[in-house]
Amino acid sequence: MDIALWIVAWLLAVMYVVSGIGKLFLQREKIAGVASAAGWVLDFSPGTVKFIGLVEILGAVGLILPALLDIAPELVPLAALGLALVMAGAVVVRLRRREPMVALLDLGYLALCAFVAIGRA
Repeated sequence: MDIALWIVAWLLAVMYVVSGIGKLFLQREKIAGVASAAGWVLDFSPGTVKFIGLVEILGAVGLILPALLDIAPELVPLAALGLALVMAGAVVVRLRRREPMVALLDLGYLALCAFVAIGRA
């Protein structure tokens, strides 16, 4: 089980770092132009999009470093829970935008975050 938790945590961390860096450093219009599923960024202010990117990066770091360094490993489930909350918000946004297929993908990320949170608790 520990190996599965590490694999999922690393995959999530990579995904959230890449996603967070994009939100933090790219303009909203450029993000929206990358994929049709990224159009949600135009519904939010630039500051909000950057804040979400920062939260994703910090959450990704929190998934890996505390357990890897064995310094405050109790932060890992908190980071996973925080990312699960971000994904819950994403699901709500997707459903309001009538994007049910993308909402299912976001639910999958939420489930993986919950798996890490419960597994590391």
